[in-house]
Amino acid sequence: MKLTEIEKSKLRTWVELDRKAIKANYRTFKSLINKDTILMAVVKSNAYGHGLVPFSKEVVKTGINFLGVDSFQEALDLRKVGIKARIMVFGYVSPFFFRQAVSKNISITISGIENLKAMLKISLNKKIKIHLKVDTGLGRQGFLMNDMSKVLKLLKSKKGVKNIELEGIYSHLAKGEDLAGREYTMLQAKRLNKWYEKLIEIGYKPIRHLCATSSTAFFPELHYDMVRVGIGMYGLWSSKEMKLAFEKKIKLHPVLSWKTIITEIKKIKKGSKIGYDLTETLKRDSVLGVVPVGYWHGYPRLLSNKGVFNVNGKKTKLIGRVSMDMITLDLTDVKAKVLDEVAILGGDYGHYAEADIMAQDSDTINYEITTRINPVIKRFYRINPQIKRFIK
Repeated sequence: MKLTEIEKSKLRTWVELDRKAIKANYRTFKSLINKDTILMAVVKSNAYGHGLVPFSKEVVKTGINFLGVDSFQEALDLRKVGIKARIMVFGYVSPFFFRQAVSKNISITISGIENLKAMLKISLNKKIKIHLKVDTGLGRQGFLMNDMSKVLKLLKSKKGVKNIELEGIYSHLAKGEDLAGREYTMLQAKRLNKWYEKLIEIGYKPIRHLCATSSTAFFPELHYDMVRVGIGMYGLWSSKEMKLAFEKKIKLHPVLSWKTIITEIKKIKKGSKIGYDLTETLKRDSVLGVVPVGYWHGYPRLLSNKGVFNVNGKKTKLIGRVSMDMITLDLTDVKAKVLDEVAILGGDYGHYAEADIMAQDSDTINYEITTRINPVIKRFYRINPQIKRFIK
């Protein structure tokens, strides 16, 4: 959906997505892998806050033909809007949905014996596509190494051969975001390869995948048959280590801009106290602007008294506490009026407000900044963006 000036005038806050940035990030990661390696776009968790359906539609247009989601409902939502690309679910899927996974051509993760056995008990008119998830050292979801013999036995069973199409085998790295973890990463790769070799021995030839955004850049030898790129597809660095290692070699263009408007402006005298708990005392006569965004919308409360915004090309500071539905900005040094646009993230005027900066100031990671943007906020596509943003 495109954002028109009329539509914008009806909104208090909205998110804009940059088509050019999506294409640029796709080309960046495509250039890092072999032509025979599949590039999966990870669009789980509402496409990291970018909007599951609109982002998925755009990234498929670039050439992506494999999407990764967390829940079966996300997969169904993509099928409902006509997306025909291959879809894989990373998270747990109830046996209740197995038949629907077959009918909708959705691949699911199997990471425990109970779910694998449940799959063998059900009557299916067509094989269900699965990816085995192996816990090679993250200590989270996945089969352990000592589960191998049980899994192989079930896959070789008559029912296993009849019901299952083993599309993939994969794991997730614990320290794949920098070279300092290379030894442990290689240990995890070695463990995954043991599973892969055993599956080959019993007649399967699954897609093998291990790398996410950082490891796709750091460990080309581990690309195997597919890489799963999430945060990088949205133009954000997955770690400080990745940024330091690759910022001079590749450019990542942030896709998302989050905007709002000034709804009220007032002049307040020096010495006045502002906001809940009166945490801020004005050091000068000030012009303050009210913005209709708060922690309900996804703006971190931890940025109370220190968040920064962009108003008409000028850096502005948040004054006082972040409330549920509004915050106050210091507009004393900014020429601004009611209904002027405010960039919470991104925008066309500079780089004061970016996910990395917000994450640093609120002691978290950029993943959380974008994913916590309330999904009810409308997402639009930017029309003729003035500049190409990239993280500096």
